[in-house]
Amino acid sequence: MAWDLSVDLIQATVQLEQPLGDGSRTVGTGFLIEDPTPDGRPRTILVTAAHVFDKMPSASAKIGYRIQGSDGVWRYDPHTLKIRDGDHPLWTKHPTRDVAAIVVEAPPEFAKAAIPLAWLAQDDTFNKYSLGPGDEMMALGFPRGLSANPAGFPILRSGRVASYPLAPASVFPTFLMDFSVFPGNSGGPVFMAEGARRRPGATESQEVQFVAGILTQQVELSGERLEIGIVTHAKYIRETVALIDQTAGPPIIQARPAKPTEPSTQAAAQAAAAVSATTVAVAR
Repeated sequence: MAWDLSVDLIQATVQLEQPLGDGSRTVGTGFLIEDPTPDGRPRTILVTAAHVFDKMPSASAKIGYRIQGSDGVWRYDPHTLKIRDGDHPLWTKHPTRDVAAIVVEAPPEFAKAAIPLAWLAQDDTFNKYSLGPGDEMMALGFPRGLSANPAGFPILRSGRVASYPLAPASVFPTFLMDFSVFPGNSGGPVFMAEGARRRPGATESQEVQFVAGILTQQVELSGERLEIGIVTHAKYIRETVALIDQTAGPPIIQARPAKPTEPSTQAAAQAAAAVSATTVAVAR
């Protein structure tokens, strides 16, 4: 059956926000993944950049669900998401990467929009499709808290892979994308969705659709934005989700509305040039 990863990910991507005391708000992006519990029960997991939650000082945030009415019209319907129990974070954080995951109780119609974990790239995905610099990928997010429409759908952007090599992820845990990154984009999915990609030297084309990773940083040098995004490989999303079942903690409570490391040279260069992609105070 034909499927469109772009549309499916748009439906699974949500805005995360928390009001601040000065009338502004902290904004980030997240997306929902379907991953059953070890005993087979359905479970929805929200994935985002870990610094999105780290920069939210209060115990609860808003997760921007969208509801389609009987008339077919979509409306924005944010719910409250508890992210801390006192000083204890309720999310699971990857030990070395800027990735976080938290179990959520999404509305039934929204839980259906969660993408399967199997759609995330594996260790061999980039080599399997001979992907490299110059290939186009897309990203979803809420730049400066802006959505595509009043219903709260994310904005779709595209850019070219701007670094080499891309694999293995254990050696090169991040890669660069040539596109503008703004506050609010952090935590958004980066993916490839090509209906007819032809590998170099191949005579036939093939469909290539997968989530490549998560946007975690933008690159700045001496205060100048270079319009380059840093993407953390999907391998680390998979590892973070797997850690949920290994981490004991208090249950997730949500209020409902009325109803190995980088090579030293690469790590040093990126550390010197990168800043948190995108969770800063966004004026209302």
